[in-house]
Order: sequence, then C-alpha cells, then structure tokens
Amino acid sequence: MKYSELGNTGIITSNICFGSLTMTPFQSNLTIKEGAYLIEHAFNNGINFIDTAQLYDNYYYIREALKGFSRNDLIISTKSYAWNRKLAEDALKEALNELNTDYIDIFLLHEQESELTIKGHYEALEFFMEAKNKGYIRALGLSTHRISGVLGANKYPELELIHPILNKDGLGIGDGNVTEMIKALEESKKLGKGIYSMKPLGGGHLIKDIEKSFKFLNKLKFIDSIAVGMQSIEEIDCNISLINNGVYPEELKEKLLSKRRKLIIEEYCTACGNCVQRCNQDALKILNGVSTVDYNKCVLCGYCATVCPDFYIKVV
Repeated sequence: MKYSELGNTGIITSNICFGSLTMTPFQSNLTIKEGAYLIEHAFNNGINFIDTAQLYDNYYYIREALKGFSRNDLIISTKSYAWNRKLAEDALKEALNELNTDYIDIFLLHEQESELTIKGHYEALEFFMEAKNKGYIRALGLSTHRISGVLGANKYPELELIHPILNKDGLGIGDGNVTEMIKALEESKKLGKGIYSMKPLGGGHLIKDIEKSFKFLNKLKFIDSIAVGMQSIEEIDCNISLINNGVYPEELKEKLLSKRRKLIIEEYCTACGNCVQRCNQDALKILNGVSTVDYNKCVLCGYCATVCPDFYIKVV
C-alpha cells in the first residue's frame, strides 16, 4: 500500500480511503458485525483511512472495528452540516461519544457550495478551530461537489483539506467540467491543502471503465487519497489492486462487473418532495404522483434516502 501526507497536516494516509456510506441502512444495510469485518479486512490489507459523516449514522461500524486494533493506527474523517456553534458542538460530541474516541483526525464542513456557504457556516468552523486547538480535532476542511466550493476553500487557510467529487468524465460536478475542477484543485495543492477525492466511478456510471477511471486519478499528482465506497471483500481487494497496480484482478472482474447498483424508490412514495429538494444532482422529480429517478444524473450518493420520512428510498 502507498501512503501520503494529506497536504501539510502531518496526517499520513493510505492512497485509498474507505468510503463507509455504502454499508449503511440507506444502502447495503450491513449488520454491525458485517460492517466492522469489512473495515478490519481493509485495515489488515493496508487501508488506514476511513470516511464517514454525521448524516450517515454509521459510527457504530467503526467503533466495533476499532476493538481489533489501535485507535492511533486508523485515520477517521467525518463531516457535519452544522452551521452554528451549538450544532457544531453537538456534532463533535456525537462523533467522540459514538466512536468511543478522544479525538477526530479530520472534521469537514459537509457539502459546501461556495465561499458564501462557507461564510454561512463560519460560526461552526470557529468552534471546530477551538476544538482543534484543544486537541479534539487534528485537521479541518470541507467536502464539495462544486468547483465554486473548491475556490471558496482556497480563500480560507484554516480549511486545510478538500474532499471534492472527481472522476474522469466529471460526473456529479455541479457547476462545470472536469478540466475546470482540476485547475481549481491544482491551485488548492499549491496552497498546501490536502486533497482526497470522492466518486471515482461517478456513482457506478463508470464501472465498465474502471481501470481507466483509476488510472486517470492516479496520474493526478495533487490527489493524496481516493475515497471509494466499498461493501464487500471483493470490492476492497479490487480497489487496492487498482490503486497500487492499476490492474483489475481477473478473478474478481466477472463478479464485480455484473453487479449494478441503483436507486430504488418504493411504489408507496407519497410525493412529499423532500428527496427532490435534497438532490444536488437534479436527478429526482415528482412525476405522476411519485418521485422518479433520472439514472443518467444520479451518482448514488444516497443522501435523498436520509430525508425520506417513510424510508421508501434505498441504494441497492
């Protein structure tokens, strides 16, 4: 496994990050034991970096996995939509308590769209900076699906890390193309920021081009690590091989290529519209009294499922 420092943070991570959203009730709905086993398998094969979020409601997988190895050996990144001091304090307490840890390695402002949204969340960021000074957080940053989010982060030296959406076709970028995103991130790297990207396969749309997709990202020198959603031993082993060697193991190819994930909305949908408002990809619309998916736009983030009051949405 290859390892890199995340920008100038002093945090050393594997070049592949375990994206944990896929294990949650919103997607594969693994048991605590199953999810912890996958994290342990990834760790035992060199992955020391895991990405989660307050929204994902899956800290229990990581807490269980941590029983098998030292806390200091695993880099944990989490995210929160907190915009004021109270919400930020609650988010940090929840993470510390639910993970049963004394500190969080990386805390991100979740889904920031631009400099304006960063300003709107600055009260929360101020609290997180205080918590960092007290040793509860090691590094701060933001996640974003937008070029304007990256450009906004570049104006704030206190934001040390950027977690952007990036893949070879620019799928999921909300306000431009892959060339423009790369230009913004190259500027971020010059400023000393750490970068770990997300959605290398565009929510599954690039699965047939998986080797090209990983080779594209591996060539980008500004990327310190690539976050990949994983929900099986085979996916973990495949992604490690792709990151380290650029090779898709033949023995896994048939099984993984035949697997297709998609967003499912039950026929009982009441058309409340919560999911439509939540989707940043404009992939959902209310048609004929039910929420309907445009699969060409959906990147399978699963965030829409978190706002469905009746739990009628799931990525499977």
